[in-house]
Amino acid sequence: MSTMPAWLIWTCAALLSWGVWAVLSKLLGDALSGEASQALSTLGMLPLLVVLAKWKPVRFSSLSRRGLILAFLGGVITCLGNVAYYSALAQGAKAAAVVPLTAMYPVVTILLAVLMLRERLSWAQPVGLVLSLAAIWLFNVPEGQGILSPAVLHAAWPILFWGISGFLQKVATNHLPPGPAALVYLAAFVPVAVILAMREPWGNPISPREWALVLALGFFLAFGNVAVLTAFARGGKAAVITPLGGLYPIISVPVAVLFLGETVR
Repeated sequence: MSTMPAWLIWTCAALLSWGVWAVLSKLLGDALSGEASQALSTLGMLPLLVVLAKWKPVRFSSLSRRGLILAFLGGVITCLGNVAYYSALAQGAKAAAVVPLTAMYPVVTILLAVLMLRERLSWAQPVGLVLSLAAIWLFNVPEGQGILSPAVLHAAWPILFWGISGFLQKVATNHLPPGPAALVYLAAFVPVAVILAMREPWGNPISPREWALVLALGFFLAFGNVAVLTAFARGGKAAVITPLGGLYPIISVPVAVLFLGETVR
């Protein structure tokens, strides 16, 4: 009896973690700006950073400099996509529309993996890309807003940034073990958080509920990224892992409909 490959197990863990993250980001709503959400959620990542730093310590001087730079750059670019995503939800964009659209970011990762890494697609994957583009149309035409609806425009930046970051994560794990790759990737969130916090005009105090949500937001986002980096390092292809991880709306959208009162057509 064959067992499930390790990369697939880690990919499923990322799928579940990001599904929870997407729901939490909607629950946070407009309580915080996109920049504030990104800055404060980084605090929720610190426990994972400590675990990664203590677990199988390595000498970074012995690791690939290229891999370290790519992992760090991937973290910075992910932060930019997160800010755009949180800002969209803070402005009142429907989670049931924005979340599935941002899950299109694997299209960017796949195209880069095919062009730059020479990964091959199965016959089903190009069909999936076409169907995904059709899904964008179907999510917006019923509202009479067309392909350039506000939801699509809100989702465009996260799609671009997360897609590029997914590609960089895969390339980084070609040069680094999963632990150091995840540590450097998540460490990149810290300086970005400091810059955003310094720019943010902090006003009203943050409630305990908002603190709980934003800290959980950071933890589940971080755990999902650790899981997907581990999946990459265990031999999985970017053209397979990234689309599977992008299926997190199958968790977040039903929750948004059933418990947050949102509707889909």
